[in-house]
Parts: sequence; structure tokens; C-alpha cells
Amino acid sequence: MTTSTNTSTANSGTYKKSGSIYRQAAFFLIVEVGLIFAPLIILGAAINWPASLDEPAGVNLPLILKQYGPMMTGYSIYLVYSLLFWPMAYLTGRAVVAGDTSNAIFQVATGFAVFSVLARALGIVRWLFAMPILARMYIDPKTTEEARAGISTVYEMLNAYAGGVGELLGVSLFAAIWLALISILIIRSSMWPGWLGYFGLVVAASLLLNLLEMFGIDMGPMITVSETLQHFWMLATAIVFLRKKGGKHE
Repeated sequence: MTTSTNTSTANSGTYKKSGSIYRQAAFFLIVEVGLIFAPLIILGAAINWPASLDEPAGVNLPLILKQYGPMMTGYSIYLVYSLLFWPMAYLTGRAVVAGDTSNAIFQVATGFAVFSVLARALGIVRWLFAMPILARMYIDPKTTEEARAGISTVYEMLNAYAGGVGELLGVSLFAAIWLALISILIIRSSMWPGWLGYFGLVVAASLLLNLLEMFGIDMGPMITVSETLQHFWMLATAIVFLRKKGGKHE
């Protein structure tokens, strides 16, 4: 009788711990899905983001100062969104493996999530610190045309470097590897619906397609499409986690 009681208590404790992991992961997944709309709305109205990313310095730098408040607010929220990718990724992976943090695939996936966050942050902070400085220099009446040409060159270099690191490495490559590994864990586990894992692999593949930009192939709106698919996957995963009861998926 005592053994049975102890086993029941242990199982109850394990269930409560796992249930907490599922709820925490679902919370961060939903927060990420909701939070992405803030920069889209704020920056979209202020500077026509993300389409404005392709505009030259002569267009964007004066616009940065004209819409300085909304620009700083929008990119600050976008930075928070990008930093929250880490706890979302960690908790999602931990929920998938039911708290077994010794799982090798989970550990590798978590490492790539860290790389993704660092790359994303590097891409975003240029708009919060470097670009406003360039904008003030660019519109200064004392700035010569030769100096403006130099500022434009620096602007293009910053966009090419930080933008490439943020979008191609952070948003695409590292996030795709994380998602692919988590999807493999889902497929290999009897705890989760297989369609969720296969959906994740499709999304990961769509993210990787953006890397063709590195070879001079214009992918157009592909990064927006792949990011949208990723958010649908995140929302679906949150729903699956919230429906998790006992030891089976219901």
C-alpha cells in the first residue's frame, strides 16, 4: 500500500512538472506570435517597414529622424521579440522532450536557438544606435555631398552586414536548424502528433530557401512567407501543448 501511494505521488509530481512546462512553453509561443504584430503595425505605419529596408540612404535616413519616436519604439519591441525567441525555443524543446534536458538533439537545438537570438539582435541594434547617428550626419546642412556619399556607403555596408547576419543567419539558417531538430524530436516521439513535426520540417525548409539570397538570387517576399509559416507552426504548437493532458495527447 505504501509503495503504491509513493508511486502515485511521484507520478502526480511528474505530471504537474510536465504540465507546467507545457503551459510555460505555450505562453511564450503565443506571446511571440502576438508580439510580432507590434513592430509590423508601428514600423509599417511610420517607415513602411519591411519594404523600406530596400530603400537607399537618401530616403531612409531622413525618414528615421522624421519618424524617430515610432521607429525607436517599433525596433525596440522587435528586439524584445527577438530576445524572447530564446526562452520560447528552450521551453518548447524542453516540453517536446518532456523535461529530459539530457537529450542530445535538444541540447544541439538549444545551442542554435542561442545563435539565432545573437544574430537577430545584431541585425536589429543597428537601427537603434548606428542609423540615427548616420541620419543626423546625413541631414546636417554642413555635410557636403561628398560626405553624404560616404555616409550612404556606410549605410549600405551596415545593412549588408548586420542585415545579412540578422535575416539570413538569425531568422533563416539558425532558426531553421532549431526548428528542424525540434520537429525531428516531435516525429520520433509518440507523445505528439506527427503532422506537427512534418509541418515544422516544411517551415524549416522554407526558411532555408532564404539563404539563396547569398548567391545573388532574389527571393522576393520569401522571408515574409517563411516567417508567417513559422508563426502558424508556433501557434499550432501552443495549442497542442495546451491540450496535453496526462501522459497522452488528447
